[in-house]
Amino acid sequence: MADTAKELRHDVALANRILERFGLVTAFGHASARIAGTNTFYISTRRSPGLADENDLLVIDTDGKVLSGNGTPNSEFWIHARIYAARPEVNGIVHAHPLACVALTQIGEPHRVVHNMGGGFVDGVPEYERIGLIRSRELGDLVAQRLGNGVAVMMRGHGITTAFANVRAATVAACFLEESADLQLRMLAAAGGNAGKIRTFTRGEAELIRDQTGPGAAAAGRAWEYYAAVAAQRPIGG
Repeated sequence: MADTAKELRHDVALANRILERFGLVTAFGHASARIAGTNTFYISTRRSPGLADENDLLVIDTDGKVLSGNGTPNSEFWIHARIYAARPEVNGIVHAHPLACVALTQIGEPHRVVHNMGGGFVDGVPEYERIGLIRSRELGDLVAQRLGNGVAVMMRGHGITTAFANVRAATVAACFLEESADLQLRMLAAAGGNAGKIRTFTRGEAELIRDQTGPGAAAAGRAWEYYAAVAAQRPIGG
């Protein structure tokens, strides 16, 4: 994990690039990290996450004030600001627009744990149903309320937000959630649209695999290492 401000900025920029290289975002989306022990966080400027640079980040507080950095903040920084305000244990947040997750929200299907990478979402993924961008403190608070004490929220027709103890885990979680949603859609298609035919994990099974390979588990470090290596080799838009 990041031990210094420089390492934290590096992780934030890399997290943004991972999201773009793995297709969870294109021109829009963002990852952030809380500056330890404060109500402030690093977040990329208003450009594609694929172009994020650790030397070009903003510092914003939970009241939405830009404290340092050059450039325009993302218009939905309120997602990050208000979740950090509501959840002092959260130190990393991702907001992305992965298509399989969006598809689930638009066909009215909840996320189900159907394979190992979905175990981290054993407690369910609530849905924020309101359409539109999160461009105000009030809307940020509504997203934080819908997330509750959970690790992820799906946003209907929009995307997802994940919240974890660090930005690496939040990024891994976003990738895992999209992988899980994509697999669920494939299973649903194979089952002729009958969700009842999908064989989901029991709660006990999901908890077991969450503790073994979930985004917050030690093994998730391997996922971050892999995503980082691929992001370093894959071109933007590739």
